[in-house]
Amino acid sequence: MRPVERGADPGPFTDYKHAAPHLRLRLGDYCSYCERQIETHLAVEHLRPKSHDPGLRNTWSNFLLACVNCNSCKCDTPINLQEYLWPDVDNTMLAFQYEPGGIITASVGLSAGLVGKAQETIRLLGLDMYPGNPGREPSISDQRWLRRQQAWQKAERYRTVLAQRDCEEVRALIVDVATGRGEFSIWWAAFHGDADMRRRLREAFVGTAHACFDGTESLVARNGGQL
Repeated sequence: MRPVERGADPGPFTDYKHAAPHLRLRLGDYCSYCERQIETHLAVEHLRPKSHDPGLRNTWSNFLLACVNCNSCKCDTPINLQEYLWPDVDNTMLAFQYEPGGIITASVGLSAGLVGKAQETIRLLGLDMYPGNPGREPSISDQRWLRRQQAWQKAERYRTVLAQRDCEEVRALIVDVATGRGEFSIWWAAFHGDADMRRRLREAFVGTAHACFDGTESLVARNGGQL
């Protein structure tokens, strides 16, 4: 899950929907949770549901962007923020690992407490819904698992292409393809060992929290976050 930085409050807002263009400008047209690129129906998402915390209905720090699927899974579940991991305050790249089949799991090496929070975050957002997962089969309209799988396949193909013809044009092309479809974390994982490619991806995906990466493009804990 890509760590993001929404920036200073451009409000105040009398209607949370008015925050949408500001969020899209700063975070890109990507779901903050599943990371897909979404051209339409990308909603202003309330970290703490407005039905439970009406005072935060128009509060910038309570906003992210979410696709229909992630928004529907999270819905109006009462939220204690400390029980989950969030892309706007944590380095969520440290929390989750992505596997070629489109499966997301808690990262190896986390403390037991953080493993539990990572797993609860995955479940809250329905990111554990994929065919063959008992009790968590996705609906026909939920294609997030498939999009992750396809992104892995595409990223691996481009990694092979780059190995065969490593040049500026191919590296730039990979960035264009990646930003055009989203799934930053998958592209990042696919290009392990290539700090230049990872830097290009980090810089190209608008809104990525650069403080979560060091000078060698390794992941570092985020100040003020749980990891």
